Amino acid sequence: MRLGVNIDHVATLRNARGGIHPDPIKAAIISEEAGADLIVAHLREDRRHINEDDISNIIRNINIPLQLEVAPTNFMFNFAIKNNIKKVCIVPEKRKELTTEGGLDIKYNFNFLKENLPNLYRNNIEVSLFLDTDMENVNLCLELGVNAIEFHTGEIANTYGEDEKVLIRRLEKVIKYAMSQGISSRAGHGLNFDKAKKILNIKYLEELNIGHFIIGESIFCGLSEVVKKMKKIIG
Repeated sequence: MRLGVNIDHVATLRNARGGIHPDPIKAAIISEEAGADLIVAHLREDRRHINEDDISNIIRNINIPLQLEVAPTNFMFNFAIKNNIKKVCIVPEKRKELTTEGGLDIKYNFNFLKENLPNLYRNNIEVSLFLDTDMENVNLCLELGVNAIEFHTGEIANTYGEDEKVLIRRLEKVIKYAMSQGISSRAGHGLNFDKAKKILNIKYLEELNIGHFIIGESIFCGLSEVVKKMKKIIG
């Protein structure tokens, strides 16, 4: 299973006081050296953390893939194409949200995606959609020609006991269906060591993308050690 390390909140800390420290590029390099399989960064429309210069610098300084998270807009799609981004995950975005609150509303965005996703495909960009665990979302991806989904695990992250088990079984069922349709499955949002352990044995789950917990825990243990521990857990 692959581990993607989201470095957004290194930039959040940097931007709290301005300047250049802490540097998200350094975080990307450390994560790669510690065993991360890819780096994840969300270029938000309000640039609250990662900015365009960060993206360029990350690409120049790492040897593993960068997955760029973007909202479904013409500007963001064109940015990915112009900057030769090879992995794009399309996510929902609200200006006032503290963090991504759920999966992309694929029905609401369907016409835009139908018209504009071919531009990404023609430029050899691997596209995934960040979606809630729902069978219909898988079917809509098939209509759009999308062959990778990152499933939103926020509900699992915030639930315990029997309710948690129900949500994990639902995730497992949807991932199995996605696989049967030729769609790759990834997962992320709100995961920590314990939650990662609970879903890592889901068959056909290929990748976990984790950011806030890894960056937060690194305050106490160091970024390299946290990435190594997470990689060991899922590896």
